[in-house]
Amino acid sequence: TPEKLGGRDLRSADPPGSPGTAGGAGGGREDPDVKLDWIQPAWPAPLQVRALSTTRTGGVSIGPFASLNLGDHVGDRPGAVAENRRRLAEAAGLPGVPAWLRQVHGTRVVTVTPDSPPGAEADAATASRAGAVCAVLTADCLPVLFTCRRGRRVAAAHAGWRGLAGGVLEAVISCMGEDPAELMAWIGPGIGPSAFEVGPEVREAFVRQERACKRHFTAGHGDRWFADLPGLTRHRLERAGVRSVFGGNHCTFSDAEHFFSYRRDGRCGRMATLIWISGEPQR
Repeated sequence: TPEKLGGRDLRSADPPGSPGTAGGAGGGREDPDVKLDWIQPAWPAPLQVRALSTTRTGGVSIGPFASLNLGDHVGDRPGAVAENRRRLAEAAGLPGVPAWLRQVHGTRVVTVTPDSPPGAEADAATASRAGAVCAVLTADCLPVLFTCRRGRRVAAAHAGWRGLAGGVLEAVISCMGEDPAELMAWIGPGIGPSAFEVGPEVREAFVRQERACKRHFTAGHGDRWFADLPGLTRHRLERAGVRSVFGGNHCTFSDAEHFFSYRRDGRCGRMATLIWISGEPQR
């Protein structure tokens, strides 16, 4: 069943810092009526695999970062970002501090543990130990989550068009150490096919690798094209042998109420998509 904003797959939690509790360390405006929301992937992952993708609501950031900005590199006040991350950790019951990455639109994958420090330069993370939280930040690029049917390993990837064309998903699949047929993937919120207008060089980057990618581009204005990033992601996953692919239903550009979008707004916050193993994986 596709995730629906406001439906049963959107989880809400009263944010820490509401009246009657300590909080507000970020110095932003707090609205006690706003709840911290996230999307829980609708996929058949094992019970010990936990995952979520945040929306923009429930934090303390203001202006273009309102309100649950989780990116510390976009010009938001550090105190507000720290408070937003604290709220997320408490509301979601995270087992530890997420291994936040320094994303560079590349293909490097790092293995994280519960003790991994933040700041590794990479665009994907994988983990096999309980309590290690893989995380990526996005505001139009696609977050893609992975696990295997036994829940022995999880991964999160940041897939913009450069990383996607460069092979970041295939790099994650290689690091998973499983038959791709045993893997499943979930595509989180990202820019949709009617909003992502690109130059001819983007289309060429995919088509020169595989002519079948032509079907994921439609003619735009002049020499420009509209790229179906979720469609390209699904295509690359299936070509790599991952047959169980879910998600890809939420467009960040067209839903300003729930999502940040760099293409729409320029200066803006970032959502986070996280995955972790809550207990010992099955052997």
